[in-house]
Amino acid sequence: MRLLGWPLALAAVAGGAQALALADPWRGQPRGWLQVASLAILVAALLHGSRAAPARRLLRHAALLGWTYALTWLAGTFWWLYVSMYTYGGLPAPLAAVAVFLLAASLALAYAAACAGFVALAVRWPRRPVVQALLFAAAWTLAELARGRWLTGFPWGAGGYAHASGWLAGYAPWVGVYGIGFLAALAAAALAGGLARHTRPGARTAALLLAVAVPVLGAWVPRLAPLPDQAAGPPMDVALLQGNIAQDEKFIPGTGVADALQWYGEQLQASDASLTVTPETAIPLLPSQLPAGYLQQLQQHFSQRGLAALLGIPLGSFEAGYTNSVIGAGPEPAPAYRYDKHHLVPFGEFIPPLFRWFTNLMNIPLGDFNRGPLVQPSLSWRGQRLAPNICYEDLFGEELAARFADAARAPTVLVNMSNIGWFGDTIAIDQHLQISRMRALEFARPVLRATNTGATAIIDHRGDVTGLLPSFTRGVLRGTFEGRTQVTPYAFWAARFGLLPLWLGCLLLLLGGAAVISLNRRAAAPG
Repeated sequence: MRLLGWPLALAAVAGGAQALALADPWRGQPRGWLQVASLAILVAALLHGSRAAPARRLLRHAALLGWTYALTWLAGTFWWLYVSMYTYGGLPAPLAAVAVFLLAASLALAYAAACAGFVALAVRWPRRPVVQALLFAAAWTLAELARGRWLTGFPWGAGGYAHASGWLAGYAPWVGVYGIGFLAALAAAALAGGLARHTRPGARTAALLLAVAVPVLGAWVPRLAPLPDQAAGPPMDVALLQGNIAQDEKFIPGTGVADALQWYGEQLQASDASLTVTPETAIPLLPSQLPAGYLQQLQQHFSQRGLAALLGIPLGSFEAGYTNSVIGAGPEPAPAYRYDKHHLVPFGEFIPPLFRWFTNLMNIPLGDFNRGPLVQPSLSWRGQRLAPNICYEDLFGEELAARFADAARAPTVLVNMSNIGWFGDTIAIDQHLQISRMRALEFARPVLRATNTGATAIIDHRGDVTGLLPSFTRGVLRGTFEGRTQVTPYAFWAARFGLLPLWLGCLLLLLGGAAVISLNRRAAAPG
């Protein structure tokens, strides 16, 4: 226990620091330097343990350190799930807290395995911090990729999002958020190895140079390899609506539903913007449940004035099933436009096998949706191709990339329509804004965000926020955006291969390290 004491405490503190790095609680901004520093502390603890722990306990020690780090990081990142389950879902407080802990604890197992695998290889490369850094970055990135796929994926809080601003952001259009995560882990491990007491002077210099080169090169990438900047027509004006409908009233007929129908109806009828966007399920009823003529009047307004709108609304029936959808309003072909959410939220939008008992404990309406196809058409409007995604779908950049396979039909603008009022006035709002900024960087596309409670924002193709409504206020954000037509390297390869290149690259690094170790053992064997 003495051996584990301070490294375990250090890992827990470092994990908490990584949670803060994603969006700090005082300004909501990402802190990339803190994310790298937190990982460097973890690597230092792992390397110290590899020298101090008995061989028979080595991997168990490393796994425990990795699990502890990931547990505090993940729980500290999405603790606000408690709000949705307890405050709005009606789940008993102890059970809601246990559910958040178990989710973080189970996802942390991937990082425990990564740390154990890293140490198993690193001990065979003593005093080789550059090699160790490559091995750690590969193992850590595989854990991140696994979390993004496991049980439909929950990659919220991936380390790369801490670099939506800063020097490493320059890599986003080339390697995406997971590639940035790899480079951040590489720099962190190189820093830890370079500062280790037992590192030889020459190896120390190489490691520290690598730790410095990664961010410096990232800052220079836009200048060394500039991407074409091709505007898709003139700037377009947009109105983004933020209704601030209380989540505990949003689906209550006499209060939230009536309020939503009145306010959104008034704002849509009054809008004179070329494009108007509402949040997810801003219209909280099925079309068949709406007052007579409600949608027809909206359609008539936009059609007669030559304007367009994207409206969040549930569609379907009990017999056919329901979808979380977006419909278009305006001149043809906008009225025929429909987008159905593809990547559904477990428990909130679909019920995983064997877990219906859990969802039955909560009072969450519309909790079991049908899934839309992965690639759906964009809304073509005034020279722009508007590609909606709903709520946390914009966490899955590799899925959004599938829309870029055909450059001639690729979106010129990404439109995120969200309602994270489920999570109250928490850091989830700022975290989601940084996620959308990363998507803007990866695809070199503006991102329009219309949300119920925040953050309603206009993000340009450089990832800069050019317009922002205060959260938890009712209002309309007016501004302009300029679509783009160029396809970034990340969009090109992710559209064709998904994240397979990253999976293969990291696996090859680890297998290569293991193969060299095996060859060295054979060469050293007598006879």
